Amino acid sequence: MSRVVVDPVTRIEGHLRIEAVVENGVITDAFSAGTMVRGLEKILIGRDPRDAWAITERVCGVCTTVHALASVRAVEDALDITVPPTAELIRNIMMTTQYVQDHVVHFYHLHALDWVDVVNALKADPKKAAELAQSFSKWDKNTPAYFTEVQNKVKTFAANGMGIFANGYWGHPAYKLPPEVNLIAVAHFLDALAWQKEIVKIHAVFCGKNPHPNYLVGGVPCSIDANEVAAINSERLNLVKKLIDQANEFVNEVYIPDVLAVASFYKDWSKWGGGLSNYLCYGEFPTKGFAQPEAFKYPRGVVLGRDLSQVHPVNPRDSQEIKEYIAHSWYTYDGGDQAGIHPWAGETNIKYSGPKPPFDTLEGFEKYSFLKTPRWKENPMEVGPLARLLVAFASGRADVKEAVTSTLGKLNVPVDALFSTLGRTAARALDAELALGWLNEFFGQLMERVRINEVSTFNGERWEPKSWPAEAEGVGLVEAPRGALAHWIKIKDGKIDNYQLVVPTTWNGSPRDANGKHSSFEAALIGTPVANIEQPVEILRTIHSFDPCLACAVHLYDPQGRHLHRVTFE
Repeated sequence: MSRVVVDPVTRIEGHLRIEAVVENGVITDAFSAGTMVRGLEKILIGRDPRDAWAITERVCGVCTTVHALASVRAVEDALDITVPPTAELIRNIMMTTQYVQDHVVHFYHLHALDWVDVVNALKADPKKAAELAQSFSKWDKNTPAYFTEVQNKVKTFAANGMGIFANGYWGHPAYKLPPEVNLIAVAHFLDALAWQKEIVKIHAVFCGKNPHPNYLVGGVPCSIDANEVAAINSERLNLVKKLIDQANEFVNEVYIPDVLAVASFYKDWSKWGGGLSNYLCYGEFPTKGFAQPEAFKYPRGVVLGRDLSQVHPVNPRDSQEIKEYIAHSWYTYDGGDQAGIHPWAGETNIKYSGPKPPFDTLEGFEKYSFLKTPRWKENPMEVGPLARLLVAFASGRADVKEAVTSTLGKLNVPVDALFSTLGRTAARALDAELALGWLNEFFGQLMERVRINEVSTFNGERWEPKSWPAEAEGVGLVEAPRGALAHWIKIKDGKIDNYQLVVPTTWNGSPRDANGKHSSFEAALIGTPVANIEQPVEILRTIHSFDPCLACAVHLYDPQGRHLHRVTFE
């Protein structure tokens, strides 16, 4: 028996440590440890609720925009504010843009190198690579000359320590792609770097900048006037249309074909990484206002036990549905470590009780993570693109069912293949494809509203605190690219009285609960074969399939364990 430690897990946002117990070449147990503190909940106490979005959005610059949206929705829910339809469309455009950009970045820059052997691309024939790429894509850069140019770049990397590709497990026997497919993937890795910085200009057009675009309680912080220089005018709208057209080309001619090509060589990974059998989705992309989740593009609900014949309703206000536990987390609760607390009553009392850094293992410590452990009706849940697709599929959404069945047919794998590392990776590509279609739809609807001059983007009826009740509470739900995100807020006398965030990686990456039930990361690793414990690429494949995001730290150590900085709260 060996205990394999991966710390830090790279190509993610934040600090994550994985310890896996390997027996006879197979993982039999796993421990997911978030090793950084996020104290935004305490920072928000006593502040103006209308400012919360600007602070919470700084949780992360990768999953940008989603925390701002969750925050304004929470405040609007508490104060009973209805957002104008044009503002809702712009928010949908912001979110669909984020989905498409985030998923492309995840595949190429965070996850693909778990499957793609960069060094092996040096053995490829650029002409054969071009012929292969042209057989499944119309991307105009798929030429022998371009692939030769990329191969020469890889040669330069190899001659100089591999540069950005250093420290990979190149040559590992778990890599299966032919050299030509490896070369195609590396080339498109570089193409994606250039493309992803363009599409986020849509965020800058509508909300001022990226990362951390601006939001507004009651709407969005922009005005639309086709003829006004200082507003969203015809020139800016034409730019957005151009960027969407570019996204259509890149996703359909590069990203989706590459995912299918890579997946076709790793069908055995449909057997591993399934983990939990429960899936949670908060729903997203309102079409008739946020108060009508039944009209969302993605429906709200839970699938239990992989039973796609039934979708269970979700009520985030019910104190008995969603609770957070700390039995194995570095926190304390006033009611004791075994208590489960609904986020409206949430507590953030940090108490580190692990080994003194630097340390070799967390073995022997009951508490081993800075992540709390959320549960829905005491059930551990997986969240993310796979959960969204399964809830939508089970809800009978025709567009989702068509996308899922079509992709399964192309890969010639059964529906059960979705419950795996491979299925999770494919689901993210389908998520991007669906979001791109909706982005086109939402932009078309926005242009129609511009045509008829229905362009109000702000409801200021309850902007002033004097119009608020003495006490109020709200919840803002968002299906972020990584999954179910929610902000819970309590407002008292015009100020934030309590604020709690439960983010997607809290659901997926948390430690086991008091009953010993694993959360998603840990459960998904169990049963996975590991060919070489010194190069555990298999662990990275499954963990990266969730696209972890653990942020943001307020307590830092250097590699020698010396304390650098502390933020305290009075």
